[in-house]
Amino acid sequence: KLRGNMDDEIIYKPIGIVHTPHKTIEDIPIQPVAAAGVKGEVEIFEVFKEGLRDLDGFSHIYLLYDFHKTKDYSLLVKPFLDDQLRGIFATRAPKRPNRIGLSVLKLIGVEDNKVYVENVDILDGTPVLDIKPYSSIFNAVENERIGWMEKSIDESYKKKSDKRFK
Repeated sequence: KLRGNMDDEIIYKPIGIVHTPHKTIEDIPIQPVAAAGVKGEVEIFEVFKEGLRDLDGFSHIYLLYDFHKTKDYSLLVKPFLDDQLRGIFATRAPKRPNRIGLSVLKLIGVEDNKVYVENVDILDGTPVLDIKPYSSIFNAVENERIGWMEKSIDESYKKKSDKRFK
């Protein structure tokens, strides 16, 4: 039973692993928009392979993964696109209380236990927690506001990761 504190334990086990050309933290684009055209492969463990059925009918997926190279968290971080401290929940920085990452990726195809994707901004060898189909009918938002990120849109296309969140 959850008591609402950090002592509560929720355990996730990986369902697969991501294979990408990004071999070091400094090589990773900071968002899928900066990884346009970069291809990757999500290898789903055999025991979960049947769950991929019908996924190939979608153009994009949400990929949830573990920031496995991040060892601790900070509630205030200086994000890649800013020079001010921001609350961790107002950023997409990996140094989170729960190391869960999220990327919307273009789905190229599904073969056997492999999911081929594009626009990958994920470190090679990253554990996969879940895959969900993306649908603009359910997830598109009108009149969105992107807070402090508004002034950094152009930077997001060219910025790379660094060791600040390791």
